[in-house]
Amino acid sequence: MIKFLERLLNRQKPKPSGNESGFVQTAPLSEEQLQPVTVMPLVIEPAHLLVGVGQSVGKQRERNEDALFSLSSILSDGNVELPFGVFIVADGMGGHEHGEIASGVAVRAMAEFILSRSYLPFLSMEDRQRSSLQEVMENGVVQAQQAVVRYAPGGGTTLTAALVVGEQVTLAHVGDSRAYFVYPDGRMQVVTQDHSLVHRLVELGQLSEQEAQVHPQRNVLYRALGQSEPFRPDIHTHPMPRPGFLLICSDGLWGVLSEKEMFQIITSARNPAIACKNLVDAANAAGGPDNISVILVQYL
Repeated sequence: MIKFLERLLNRQKPKPSGNESGFVQTAPLSEEQLQPVTVMPLVIEPAHLLVGVGQSVGKQRERNEDALFSLSSILSDGNVELPFGVFIVADGMGGHEHGEIASGVAVRAMAEFILSRSYLPFLSMEDRQRSSLQEVMENGVVQAQQAVVRYAPGGGTTLTAALVVGEQVTLAHVGDSRAYFVYPDGRMQVVTQDHSLVHRLVELGQLSEQEAQVHPQRNVLYRALGQSEPFRPDIHTHPMPRPGFLLICSDGLWGVLSEKEMFQIITSARNPAIACKNLVDAANAAGGPDNISVILVQYL
């Protein structure tokens, strides 16, 4: 690029006269000359979601107690341009009976409810009343809770789910899996709250972040699917990062890699699929103490 500009500038150089030796005059480049070096904005039509997923049992576990679900689609018919996506990560609680069953049951029940209450109504030709997306997500968590109690008694699991409709994402969250917004300027914004005893102690000022990372009870949760005590999930709606990414992962990833490391891996990859593979590889290279699940979504 620089050599190209130098060649163009050299064309404008007048031959030096006797008393102007070494003095160079330049003229502004024409629109035609500037065209080859002008960066045109990339326009993607219709807007859609680019998604990657990754999962590993890790290096120190014998079985996988994580579960994930990813579905993305788009409806564009001249009147509507609607990217749609459902993304869920669940982490079966280690040490609990049927933990691996609980995570799979929760993901299936949550996905089925979201699709039946939001996706199919969007495709229907009938003018039917639709529930709000936050109601859909909250009721979906209720269905997942009931499914865990029924099919995995004694089991428990986290659940972090995202419903993307157009430019908005609605999150439902229970436990200590996480959702992040990743921005090009280097920000890694955690948009969920860990429902762990250690995190609560940090909020109360009784533990520092550094102490929490090595605390022996850092994986103990006070809110999870499968527990008998009633609870309400955290439900929030946000604009999708544009540009940027939505990252959902289990603690097998965020508990091993720093936010700086995750950001570097995500932004240096060619696409979300490769980014997820590299994130899983990095977590395993750091010891892989737990199951690893990750979903990365980019709004184009």
